[in-house]
Amino acid sequence: MCGRYAFFTPIEAVTRLFGVSEVHAHELAPRYNIAPTQDVPIIRVSAFLEENDARAPVRELALARWGLVPFWAKDPSIGNRMINARGETVAQKPAFRAAFRKRRCLVPADGFFEWQKTATGKQPWYIHACSGEPLALAGLWELWDPPDGAGPLASCSIITTRASKFMQPLHDRMPVILDGVGRDAWLDPATHPPDLQALLAPAAEDALEAWPVSRRVNSPFNEDPSLVERT
Repeated sequence: MCGRYAFFTPIEAVTRLFGVSEVHAHELAPRYNIAPTQDVPIIRVSAFLEENDARAPVRELALARWGLVPFWAKDPSIGNRMINARGETVAQKPAFRAAFRKRRCLVPADGFFEWQKTATGKQPWYIHACSGEPLALAGLWELWDPPDGAGPLASCSIITTRASKFMQPLHDRMPVILDGVGRDAWLDPATHPPDLQALLAPAAEDALEAWPVSRRVNSPFNEDPSLVERT
């Protein structure tokens, strides 16, 4: 499960780290409590936009609504239930299989939240890279054309996998976190499905650290840097 995350690294740093050439979301404010159905930045290969595009593929940073709306959907509200895709079944599920083949993306995040059951209620934890660098979460994106012709809606989903031993005390699932080689393979349209499937594994045990944070993060209406600070 990945139902809330933070992203506050400046765009300039993200473009350098992830090799982005085109930026279509320049004015991104720091976010400390991103929730489903909100617009989020994704990194994708621009040539995916049109099959007959003659341009050389480049990486672009764009915005998409969190909660994937399949191209065949009749109503965009289906995306409210599609914020995550299970790595074990993503290649077979009707909602995700086309995007898995053709429309993969990275979802940059500085960290994500999980809630641990305790005697006094659920305690939120903030999980982030030990290195301090932003994470590259494996994602999918899709375009949906509304019946009223108002213009296509871009949406996305974050892929999850079984929890690493590090994560198991907090949750039995975790987002797929890709390293440098994995990011390149995930975005490469030529990568074969078995090789893509192999990337959908838990992060290394020493890759992440976590600490408890304020329960103020429970409400998506709270949005400030203190939400990622250790309590």
